[in-house]
Amino acid sequence: MKKYMILLWAVSYLLGCTAQPETADEKYKASADSHAMEEKSHVEEEEHDHSNEEEENHDILDEEHDHTNEKEEHPDEIVFSRQQAQAAGLEVQEIVPESFTGVIRTGGQIRPLQGGETTLAATADGIVTFANPSMAPGMALSTGETVLVLSAQKVQNGDPTVKIRNEYVAAEKAYQRAEALAKDRIVSAKELEEARLRYENARTAYDAQVAEITPKGVAVKAPVNGYVRNIMVGQGEYVTMGQPLMVLTGTRRLQLRAEVSENYFGMLNHVRGANFILSYSDKTYKLADLNGRLVSFGKSADAAGFYIPVTFEFDNPGEMVPGAFAEVFLLTAPQEGVIAVPRSALTEEQGLYFVYLQLGDEVFKKQEVQIGTDDGERVAVLSGLKPGDKVVTKGVYQVKLAANSSVIPEGHSHSH
Repeated sequence: MKKYMILLWAVSYLLGCTAQPETADEKYKASADSHAMEEKSHVEEEEHDHSNEEEENHDILDEEHDHTNEKEEHPDEIVFSRQQAQAAGLEVQEIVPESFTGVIRTGGQIRPLQGGETTLAATADGIVTFANPSMAPGMALSTGETVLVLSAQKVQNGDPTVKIRNEYVAAEKAYQRAEALAKDRIVSAKELEEARLRYENARTAYDAQVAEITPKGVAVKAPVNGYVRNIMVGQGEYVTMGQPLMVLTGTRRLQLRAEVSENYFGMLNHVRGANFILSYSDKTYKLADLNGRLVSFGKSADAAGFYIPVTFEFDNPGEMVPGAFAEVFLLTAPQEGVIAVPRSALTEEQGLYFVYLQLGDEVFKKQEVQIGTDDGERVAVLSGLKPGDKVVTKGVYQVKLAANSSVIPEGHSHSH
């Protein structure tokens, strides 16, 4: 038992020596090692965060690069929003091959029909006073409307209308007296006849003016509905009886006379109609819409100008003045399967022609085209377009302006 207690004490002593407390150096070393481990962990965390940040920045750069590549891939696209399109009244037409007539392009002039003009002449001597001080060529007049007044009240020789009235009254009395004296055979039959002739002539002159005599003078009225084509006298000018004052032209039917080069003589048999644009307007008129018809074409060229006249007749819509010049498009035999666009779809830059194609709801593209014949309303396109293309026909100018500041939107798509 004693031996067992001694052995137990020895083991306890040895264990106590082994578990002696740490020295200061050992404690410092342990603390340093722990701090180093913490710093290492912190550095690893920062490196991990920076790595994630670099990956995010790389993703952003990749996205910007994708958009840059997208812009570089479509540098000629134009953005035009739905709001802009609505404000501009944008209209788009899909290209479909169609029938298109051959065209002879030339010049011409609007003319009145033969016998469709009336010349107003002075019915008395006097000074001209226009009923409308703004009277000018092109003004419309109605039948019976007073055009001007001729007054001789302040003329040195007196008012001729007063003289005509006095002569009529005097001639009437002389004739009545001669009739009474003839019954008593105081005057001969010859003298009676002479008195009767003077009376008849005076009455004729008086009747011709009595209906037109006004307090201001003799009125000159329009005999037909029409337009003033030419004015031959001025306000305040003195005229004599019978002198031409102005020319009126009828309003219903007019002629279009085109002058065609003799080079096209062989094609004139194929002319079926015409379109034309007046020199003072951008509107295209179609003879087919104006009850027009081909009247004739010359069988030889004018020796002075080497041109062949082609004449049409049509109804005047009320806005054309005879004498006006026109750009004329003579329509010949049709051609099938032609790609054509309205004139309004084309823009011109330095001799080159362009249209604007719609690629998507808000995406457009400027497209160069080669054009062919022009009928005044539509233009044939030789190259640059194909069936199915969608061409802007109205609002072209607004799309052209948008091309200067167009930006490709993110995520846009094309729909052909």
